[in-house]
Amino acid sequence: MRKAVYFLVKSLVWAISKLPFWALYALADFLFLLTYYLIGYRKKVVYYNLQLAFPDWDETKIKKTRKAFYRHFCDFVLETIKSYTISQEQAEKRFVYKNVEILKPVFNNNRSVLLWCGHYASWEWSGILQKSIPVQGYAVYKKLEDPSFDAMVRKIRGRFGGIIVNNKQIVSTLFRNKKEGIASMTLMLSDQTPRPTVAKHWEPFMGIEVPVFTGGEELGRRLDLVHLYLHVEKVKRGYYEATLVPLHPAEANEYPITRSFLNALESQIKQAPEFYLWSHKRWKYRKEA
Repeated sequence: MRKAVYFLVKSLVWAISKLPFWALYALADFLFLLTYYLIGYRKKVVYYNLQLAFPDWDETKIKKTRKAFYRHFCDFVLETIKSYTISQEQAEKRFVYKNVEILKPVFNNNRSVLLWCGHYASWEWSGILQKSIPVQGYAVYKKLEDPSFDAMVRKIRGRFGGIIVNNKQIVSTLFRNKKEGIASMTLMLSDQTPRPTVAKHWEPFMGIEVPVFTGGEELGRRLDLVHLYLHVEKVKRGYYEATLVPLHPAEANEYPITRSFLNALESQIKQAPEFYLWSHKRWKYRKEA
């Protein structure tokens, strides 16, 4: 039964990924109507998160932003599926890196990069960067329980040659590379939510104190990594521009790079909040004011 479900899903993903973009976005419009008006997928979660992050907003503004979020979210879901068969030419046209040249001196000095990324705008097409750098790229993910679906996710995200490494293996991978003198670039979605029982550190995020993962910064200290922020902007429907922004340590903080990342992400959210993943329960664990 599980195999049958997998082959059905895989066939559907392949068929959708082969649609031309005009048809893909027509389907995204239909998915928006279905998700927002009929199913109401996580509408209460999104509303609640927006209330927490923007306590001064009135109900009208919250609902307007929530609706805009769902339009973007449905685009993002279909764009992720498109990743299954998207060509290099299409990906490079639709996800443009504006300043890849800043990586040249880093790799010339045989140093590795940790690319901090938030759940903002789009990150599924970011792997096209592998085609522009001379080192191996990695992307960290959480392994799925079902081996077949796990393999499909890795195939989608590793479309352009990046290696998809689960979060339990990335440390040993990077330490082995360091020992062998191999430079690399690792992308890590860094606004995840650790359980309070395992969290070492708490930081304000959108004015709300929450537990944060510190592994990226600790890894950077031990391996002398260069820290960059993946600043992604949605230019228009189906088109993104990415800038690699150096993360300079924030002052007077135990984890200054983590704080710097949160500052950068907060700035983007405040500028265009509809592109953040509000359905993600980022504030599930928080300290009450």
